[in-house]
Amino acid sequence: MIGALAYGGVNRASLGVQSFDPVVQRAINRVQSFDQTAAATRGLRQAGVAGINFDLIYGLPHQTIASCLDTVRRCVELRPDRFSVFGYAHVPTFKKHQRKIDEAWLPDSLERHDQSHAIADALRDAGYLQIGLDHFALPDDEMAVAFREGTLRRNFQGYTTDNSNILLGFGASAIGRLPQGYVQNEVSTRAYSEAIAAGRLATVRGYALTGDDRLRAEIIERIMCDFEVDLAPICARHGSVPEAMLKSSPRLQNLISDGVVELHGASLALPDSSRFLVRSVAAAFDAHLDGSQQRHSRAV
Repeated sequence: MIGALAYGGVNRASLGVQSFDPVVQRAINRVQSFDQTAAATRGLRQAGVAGINFDLIYGLPHQTIASCLDTVRRCVELRPDRFSVFGYAHVPTFKKHQRKIDEAWLPDSLERHDQSHAIADALRDAGYLQIGLDHFALPDDEMAVAFREGTLRRNFQGYTTDNSNILLGFGASAIGRLPQGYVQNEVSTRAYSEAIAAGRLATVRGYALTGDDRLRAEIIERIMCDFEVDLAPICARHGSVPEAMLKSSPRLQNLISDGVVELHGASLALPDSSRFLVRSVAAAFDAHLDGSQQRHSRAV
């Protein structure tokens, strides 16, 4: 597989480490030793796939701060260029395999918060720069450079330095982004495979972006990347005015009143103490969110 990826021109790979704690791994049915991960990392680098990312997750069943820190320590030995650190989303009504996880095994919100901060502190101590909400990169990595220069981008896969407005998703359930909007492939692996074998596109649904969607998407992206946004130039590009955006969200007004967001004219900024709530601030500009948002993930 590594040889095929290198031959195909792949230059970056992301390995889903999640956790090296064997108790946690058994609980989520994802047993993956440190030695396996180290061998994959070495193999990729030797084949010329130089960019290596590791994914870590907090809030997993039986997970503790100690096990989080042990996982970080072992990961740092392999010195990946980047880390993505996500909170586990427990949605058994949507993901049937999660029904095998007893919710009593899951850390509560405070424990999740503490695990997240412990991982972030440990990665910063190891020399990684925190990028936005949930990414970390070595100081000379192009993502760290983009963050410092204010050119960082974000899509539904996370932070990126890619300026393209096209993202192609391959595989069952994969989502793609085109200038016109979003598309998604067949969710079922079997249905996806049958469509490809028959020479058909496996795309089964899509959403066409409106002008308002594009305006809000740009605002949300800057908040998520920079923890601040100047509404005036963005609104001007989309034929709108900042006042309309500010008045469109009662949730935003509450965040400003609570001190989570600072408003100066048409500019919004999150103070350092509020940055862990950046998802909630971004969500204030999302016209599509309703009470169903908790089906997907927690803000913290």
